[in-house]
Amino acid sequence: MATTDEEIASIEHPLLEPDFLERRLYQLKLAGTAANHHTLVCLPTGLGKTTVSLLVTARRLEEVGGKSLMLAPTKPLVQQHADFYREALQIPDEEIVVFTGDVSPDDRAEMWEEATVVMATPQVIENDLVGSRVSLSDVTHITFDECHRATGDYAYNYIAERYHADAKRPLVTGMSASPGGDEEAILEVCENLGLDEVEVMTEEDADVDEFTHDTDVEWERIDLPEEVLEIRDALNEVIKERLEKLKELGVASSTQPDQSQKDLNRMRAELQELINNDQSEGFEGMSIHAEVMKLRQAVTLVETQSVEALRRYFERQRNQARSSGASKASQRMVSDPRVREAMRKAESFDEIHPKYSKARMLLAETLGLEGGDRVIVFTESRDTAEALTDFLSESFDAKRFVGQGDREGSDGMTQKQQQEVLDEFRAGEFEVLVSTSVAEEGLDVPEVDLVLFYEPVPTAIRSIQRKGRTGRQSEGRVVVLMAEDTRDEAYFWISRRREKEMENELRELKGMADELAEELDDSQQSLTDFGDGESGVKVDGNANEGDAVGESSSGSEGVEDRPGLQEFVPENSSGEADGEGGSDGADDEGETHEPHAEGDTVEIVADQREMDANIARDLSRREEIDVRLETLDVGDYVLSDRVVVERKSVADFVDSLVGGDRSVFEQVGAMARHYSRPIVVVEGEGLYEQRDIHPNAVRGALSSLAVDFGASVLRTESEDDTTDLLAVIGGREQETADREVSVHGEKGSKTLSEQQEYVVASIAEIGPVTARSLLEEFGTVEEMMIASEDELQAADGVGTVTAERIREVIGSEYTG
Repeated sequence: MATTDEEIASIEHPLLEPDFLERRLYQLKLAGTAANHHTLVCLPTGLGKTTVSLLVTARRLEEVGGKSLMLAPTKPLVQQHADFYREALQIPDEEIVVFTGDVSPDDRAEMWEEATVVMATPQVIENDLVGSRVSLSDVTHITFDECHRATGDYAYNYIAERYHADAKRPLVTGMSASPGGDEEAILEVCENLGLDEVEVMTEEDADVDEFTHDTDVEWERIDLPEEVLEIRDALNEVIKERLEKLKELGVASSTQPDQSQKDLNRMRAELQELINNDQSEGFEGMSIHAEVMKLRQAVTLVETQSVEALRRYFERQRNQARSSGASKASQRMVSDPRVREAMRKAESFDEIHPKYSKARMLLAETLGLEGGDRVIVFTESRDTAEALTDFLSESFDAKRFVGQGDREGSDGMTQKQQQEVLDEFRAGEFEVLVSTSVAEEGLDVPEVDLVLFYEPVPTAIRSIQRKGRTGRQSEGRVVVLMAEDTRDEAYFWISRRREKEMENELRELKGMADELAEELDDSQQSLTDFGDGESGVKVDGNANEGDAVGESSSGSEGVEDRPGLQEFVPENSSGEADGEGGSDGADDEGETHEPHAEGDTVEIVADQREMDANIARDLSRREEIDVRLETLDVGDYVLSDRVVVERKSVADFVDSLVGGDRSVFEQVGAMARHYSRPIVVVEGEGLYEQRDIHPNAVRGALSSLAVDFGASVLRTESEDDTTDLLAVIGGREQETADREVSVHGEKGSKTLSEQQEYVVASIAEIGPVTARSLLEEFGTVEEMMIASEDELQAADGVGTVTAERIREVIGSEYTG
């Protein structure tokens, strides 16, 4: 297409709106690679990574058909991508849909069927995949935006695994301005997403250079007032003293307050080891370690944020220390005389923090003297974002931009509020946006004249994301505020070093597809291995573990009408198990154990809230299991019309005995009212070592669940063990016993008797068994309440001590 000075060449394609996209050679080169390979696309922020994905999507939909799926980590970013695609693609708007948690699961399932392009947050797609509401089989292009998040248990990893396993013609594009701090991190992203090609464009590339401008990075050194340094020094003295105690325990090698996070993590691991070995010093040390972490947070706030942020933090700590069940660390910290003096000084400090003053001056220069239009101020702390917005609003038109989560003392913003603020900022309705990290990743914040870092960012990824907000169409300015001789300074140099390291790694990886493939695991080089044999491997594991279960069940030998060991092994387990005895079981009960028909599956209903664990995901990976996600009123997993399972880690189990909104007894009581076979799975090790509870109290609770509530209590070692157990129980219920899944449990209203038991059981925490005994003895709650100590002891299970405690609670004057 010929061009003149007034005419800019555009990209032409059957699915693209004419004259919509400017023709940029570097974007076409990146899209050319990404259209033919599973590709990691690395491009500086603001230079059109989304356009590259759009070009690949248009080409795939035109040549291959199917659907396109684009994932982004936040709701505002998802909506932004959807708006861009609707403008750019010649596809009906109703076929470009947005999936977030605001759309109901049933609506999403219906919309998926009709959609051509789906924009979604990863958690929603993960839930829909686990719950079998959507299928990736017809998705011909998937984009992972901000793909550097594809580490650990992030939802991107599960979705990528399922995509490579389920899609008929998969193609993956990962996009990031900053995929990792070193080669190992970049390779991890590639492995997790199944990427085998890396394409990098830097601002130094000739094709990119004409679209970028220099961004000056300046740093302003700030001297902290003497009063602020005194607060910091007082807190550091307490940290030194606490570290001295950890040194006596042999876990700290230094008492310097500026310990690295790595050293602190190592100390915690060593203390946990002491606890695991039943050494009481471990519990003492862990409490001291927790206090050190709280004190370090206070020092960080006073050094890098403001005295106001420190005041808010101290107030939260005071409230926490006063609350019931407060940790010893919180109580010890706020009662230390030096900490109390630091609190007093923070309360009496009424000067303008020097960072506030410098921020106001820089904004005045940019917006006043230099005639600028817009400024973004980034801060790590929501407290600072709010306080700084209030301060700057005295001189400028400023608004805050924070995330959606709420926490004590600070309300978040809804997605609608976020969108309104961004729209107003783009339209020039106000001039200063004070933002936490929520605006860092990919949001189309307009070009600005100044990006002000209230504090340096120690992570290269976030530093690059922030710098990308300026210098897009014209020269911009980035200023970092650094408090002299504080963690600010250390963070700044760490950030600079990591950013340089990342740039070097990207250059080295550029065009190294062959070497990259050699680094990837064999299972990742053959992308179909994401799915091949996955469920089979786990089933084989069940077969082997079944032998161990059988050994522990030797007491059943000789008992008639009990299943043999091989009856517990799934039909599609390893051939070795079948050969050793599976046929014997079939001969005995052939009509019950006919081979599972091909295509039949075991259905497990999981509570939506269980997605915090990996169990539902792991179950959904198995070909023989269908997982359905619902919000269950009782239990965590429904395995048949009679079996419901409540899963608790050992820590959660013990916590539910001593407090919480709803005790395990209430939960299991509700389960027992609606299912004839309630099961409690207690997961993990160290059940009798949690908190300061006597082992016999835990044993008593286990006994009560079994005897009083009729629940089976099963122990598992880990999430994997729990996953295998649920699969086996579900299989036996639905295949062996030929039962169907039925979600019929509801909390329901307590019966009158249950309410009476609940009222009495809560008195002096005497529990449900003693409550029933008292009600049987006295007939009514009222009669029980007016009974004397001697009369109370007439009830079974009520001795002198219990009677005294009951009368003390009932008869003592309330003091408030």
